[in-house]
Amino acid sequence: MILQLQKYNIISLVFILLTLLFYYSFGYQLERTDFIKMSALWIALFFIYYKIIQSNSNSLKLLGIVALAARIIFLFAIPNLSQDFYRFIWDGRMLLEGLNPYLSLPETWVTEGTIPVAQGKELYEGMGELNGSHYTNYPPISQFCYLIASVFAGKSILGSAIVLRILIILADIGVFFYGRKLLNSLRLPEHRIFWYLLNPFVIIELTGNLHFEGVMIFFIIWSLYLLQKGLWYWSAMVLALAVSVKLVPLLFLPLVFQKFIVGSHQLSLTQRFLKLFSFYVIVLLTTLLLFAPFLSKEFIANFSQTIGLWFQNFEFNASIYYIIRWIGFQTVGWNIIETAGKILPLVIIGLLLLLTFFRKNSSTVAVITVMMIGISCYYFLSTTVHPWYIAVPLSLCIFTKYKFPIGWSFIIILSYTAYIDPNFKENLWFITAEYLVVFSIFIYEICRNTQRISLKSIYS
Repeated sequence: MILQLQKYNIISLVFILLTLLFYYSFGYQLERTDFIKMSALWIALFFIYYKIIQSNSNSLKLLGIVALAARIIFLFAIPNLSQDFYRFIWDGRMLLEGLNPYLSLPETWVTEGTIPVAQGKELYEGMGELNGSHYTNYPPISQFCYLIASVFAGKSILGSAIVLRILIILADIGVFFYGRKLLNSLRLPEHRIFWYLLNPFVIIELTGNLHFEGVMIFFIIWSLYLLQKGLWYWSAMVLALAVSVKLVPLLFLPLVFQKFIVGSHQLSLTQRFLKLFSFYVIVLLTTLLLFAPFLSKEFIANFSQTIGLWFQNFEFNASIYYIIRWIGFQTVGWNIIETAGKILPLVIIGLLLLLTFFRKNSSTVAVITVMMIGISCYYFLSTTVHPWYIAVPLSLCIFTKYKFPIGWSFIIILSYTAYIDPNFKENLWFITAEYLVVFSIFIYEICRNTQRISLKSIYS
């Protein structure tokens, strides 16, 4: 025991003990309306997170144990910052009953009094009327995970939450495994993986609140590792798995263009385009095959309707869109979300194309960097930015020179001030403060790295 204490800094061990206690308090003793306690725990956890990595960057084993222990702390907790997991369980139990979760509304079953799933009324009350009145939009790999939870805990909400949490923890172990391999391959320090894995935001939002961005990120990083190793066909299949957890990785497809066209010098131009085309075909066909068991005209109508809601109906924690909305109120006198929701996706597509063709993205690091910038810009222009969304740019930034997603993961706690109001009302002063910090760091890092590239080209 004494030898162990000598091996690791005593202060680090105290910090580790404190962080586990704080995670226990966050998971089991916190009400989301208590923003003062939430923010105090959040600030303390981020401070300790920084100090633990700073003091133990050479002790990967210790950092790995802490990351795993922090997740296990939440194992028996019911999520306290999000209600989405109730819908996950509902969808999984629908599948277990042989019913297609994409074709019906929980609200309809409850209203008609013919609930087909165990604990259906509790699940409906838990997910809330808003969630229960819309068709599910979770892709097939996510649905498969929900089904697994139903198979092992078909009559226990807590049991289902435990199974879902284990799946997310296993995905994080996969992130550790392939993240280290990718960092090694890119000749970057291995300990960088813990800026993601030990981040309190990741532990609380993904493991604690059961958001499956963690599973999607595992597939994204695995796909990037395979791409770096030249196994582009396997990379495409794994990227399709990521798309089948959440649709967001579809945004990355144009951004690999230069990796295939500019980066493959040994091939003819025709061969390069054929390789790129094959990559796209594998991603899209694999995704289509995963959706195949659910496909029907009704599914397409319901799924596209729900996706459309995120652009034209829902608003939360937005940045640029809120400025556009304010301008709309000043000029036409009403909320222009329906119009903005149709235009902003086109702006995002145009921006992604600019990043694809007018930025040098031939190396793997450059591809990851443009993915991180692209997905961040997508969220900057979105009408809805739930906190857990930014796990994607956060996971990518550890392979780049950019760190603003880490700052964003800290300051995004301000979005939870909406829970202070019983009617769930955002305080736009806090949202403004959040994005002032995020945009300040983002613009500073863009300018700094652009200047470095310019100086490098001058003196090379």
